[in-house]
Amino acid sequence: MWLALLLLALLLLAVIGRVSLGLFASSSPNPFSEDVKRPPAPLVTDKEARKKVLKQAFSTSRVPEKLDAVVIGSGFGGLAAAAILAKAGKRVLVLEQHTKAGGCCHTFGQDGLEFDTGIHYIGRMHEGSIGRFILDQITEGQLDWAPIDSPFDVVVLERPEGRKEFPMYSGRKAYIQGLKDKFPQEEAAIDKYMKLVKVVANGVTHAILLKMIPLPVTRILNKLGLLSRLSPFLHASTQSLAEVLRQLPASLELQAVLSYIFPTYGVPPSQTSFSMHALLVDHYVQGAFYPRGGSSEIAFHTIPVIQRAGGAVLTRATVEKVLLDSAGRACGVSVKKGHDLVNIYCPIVISDAGLFNTYENLLPESARCLPGVKQQLGMVRESLGMFTVFICLRGTKKELGLPATNYYVYFDTDMDNAMDRYLSAPRDKAAAHIPLLFIASSSAKDPSWEDRFPDRSTMIVLVPASYEWFKEWRDEPKGKRSSDYETLKNSFVEASVSMVMKLFPQLEDKVDSVAGGSPLTSQFYLAAPRGACYGADHDLGRLHPCVMASMRAQSAVPNLYLTGQDIFTCGLMGALQGALLCSSAILKRNMYMDLKNLGSRIQAQKKLC
Repeated sequence: MWLALLLLALLLLAVIGRVSLGLFASSSPNPFSEDVKRPPAPLVTDKEARKKVLKQAFSTSRVPEKLDAVVIGSGFGGLAAAAILAKAGKRVLVLEQHTKAGGCCHTFGQDGLEFDTGIHYIGRMHEGSIGRFILDQITEGQLDWAPIDSPFDVVVLERPEGRKEFPMYSGRKAYIQGLKDKFPQEEAAIDKYMKLVKVVANGVTHAILLKMIPLPVTRILNKLGLLSRLSPFLHASTQSLAEVLRQLPASLELQAVLSYIFPTYGVPPSQTSFSMHALLVDHYVQGAFYPRGGSSEIAFHTIPVIQRAGGAVLTRATVEKVLLDSAGRACGVSVKKGHDLVNIYCPIVISDAGLFNTYENLLPESARCLPGVKQQLGMVRESLGMFTVFICLRGTKKELGLPATNYYVYFDTDMDNAMDRYLSAPRDKAAAHIPLLFIASSSAKDPSWEDRFPDRSTMIVLVPASYEWFKEWRDEPKGKRSSDYETLKNSFVEASVSMVMKLFPQLEDKVDSVAGGSPLTSQFYLAAPRGACYGADHDLGRLHPCVMASMRAQSAVPNLYLTGQDIFTCGLMGALQGALLCSSAILKRNMYMDLKNLGSRIQAQKKLC
């Protein structure tokens, strides 16, 4: 028996070896054949110039001829996949239902100021990091990443007996020492935790390989119970964060502080895997960054790459359905134009609209019944929604004492029970039992802010929210919903602003205006089903190795591919992995190996100089 298991493990390693060596039978050009990074150009602030890139409205005359692919959705997973294909010489059309491109990277105006919608901070964007290198090759080095102050995060435990603050400092040594200073009696637990984080996060490549090796191999290994034993990352994917923290062992307060970052993936400690958590902690442990000029810079510098290859990114282009030919293969999309439908045909369709949108809303009824479609949908559920509060302030960050630091505010050390009580509360009582808030200021993080918006600042507050509380008004037109909806929204706004004023009392008379966005807002602007901002829920089910292996770029429908956060994980870097996996599948090339080879050539050239 053990000999058979050993032989199967060796078979897997052989397959992984072939994948990692990039032995794809492909004649496609290498998108990363040369270093395209160049010094960042001056920040473009002219509204008309930006509009020409981010707000090209759909019309049949703007649809390029002889398309190689159509991408549904302009989130970064869609834009990055399109840009990679464009770098391989493909002509790609990206279609966005909103009035501007970017998905969660887009920004919007409120009271004369600018707010981001999903990019609040990014880790590992220092020069020389892998993530920075990949983004530089996709955007030609045009994104300028500003480091955020250290501590980049502060955990606030707001309890009846008083407030405690726990800073998270940039740099592994400083990060660990900051924890030990607050928990001097638990240094051993902290060391063990940080070692686990590093070991598990270093194994993330195994999750990527899972999505490349043949599915039958992963299924056999899963049946034999081997899949979770082959890698620390895959093993940690079967363990909950709460379980690992209890085993350290750690005090309840230390468990709460070590768990603090879970809102960035939306699942409390007992329901998510330690692998997901370790990935995020390791992502930020060296510090955090923010794009100079705001998060819309990400889309602004990716779209020209697509355009130069003959492609286009068009907005106000709601895709009604994916078109299938007589053999059941994807062959294009149908786009809503006024009261009419415009059919656009191409050999490849890529969806960045998310698993649920793609399979439940965009596929014809005949394809929704495919076993592969049903199987994938049965493996995951939609994630939690968010309520967002947008605060416009008078004064500069210096005048207001606004830090670039993010604040995670908790009212209970038992985060699972606090979330359960909150989400089971009736909607009219929910705002009185908010378990946590994320508070941040993009104006304090962006070095270009004061030049663009002198003497004014912003702050946002994110609060988890159940779609069920708001769904009664989902069919009412945006901006014209009933007074009961506005009353419910205001209860969250008032509770959030009240907490902000407790933390930052100097802002009391500096507020110009406040606005709130419910999960219905995310559903409207981001086409997020049920306002699920993280797509498929990042729970233990989704992170199980067998499920991770099944959620891949190749869909159950021939010629239809998936990209974005549902293919890997949420966040900008998760969406980027989705794009790399998607473009690898389409071009039949290993993008990771292509990037590795490019990086090696660049390093070799630097040594020669």
